[in-house]
Amino acid sequence: MIRVLLVDDQHLIRAGLRMLCEAQPDIEVVGEADNGRDAVTLAARLVPDVVVMDLRMPGVDGITATGRILAGRPGARVLVLTTFGDDDHLYPALTAGACGFLLKDAPPGELVDGVRRAAAGGSPFSEEVLQRLVRRAVHARAEPPRPVSGLTAREQDVLDLVAEGLSNSEIADRLHIGVTTVKTHITSLMTKTDSPNRVRLALFARGG
Repeated sequence: MIRVLLVDDQHLIRAGLRMLCEAQPDIEVVGEADNGRDAVTLAARLVPDVVVMDLRMPGVDGITATGRILAGRPGARVLVLTTFGDDDHLYPALTAGACGFLLKDAPPGELVDGVRRAAAGGSPFSEEVLQRLVRRAVHARAEPPRPVSGLTAREQDVLDLVAEGLSNSEIADRLHIGVTTVKTHITSLMTKTDSPNRVRLALFARGG
């Protein structure tokens, strides 16, 4: 089961998300919070596989909460779900360590798939958000990209699939290698590309 913590200051939103998640045979909602402070506390106590995080909340906001959760558990998966897809929210959330960014007007199936992909190590993004990241990366190429030396053919294969947003298990299936081997390649790629996390690695692969 994928253990999920829901964080949103609107009760109706949380109720809808709970119903959607609990209708899935492989997802369990283990807790809810209506503010970032409680989210940090619950994430430490409940140890969810995925935290579905709103951004605008009273008191401690979602970006701050994301940073605090990941400071305590660097391997935690925080999936942003918000109404605001603009750059002022997107890039601070990614900088804080969010593994993905979905919009609240996304189809229900996209959210469910996003939770599963996040739990499996992927980086789910709404199409609108992904296009914004790609445009930003293209514009950033005004300066020549830093050369990367020493990539093996297999590392390049893994990098290409990370850029597509595939999870570790999906990459392993596609390349017919073990998940542990995929993790080893990704760790090496992060070092060689100076990428602090998987999202930055994906952006690098897309030309950012």
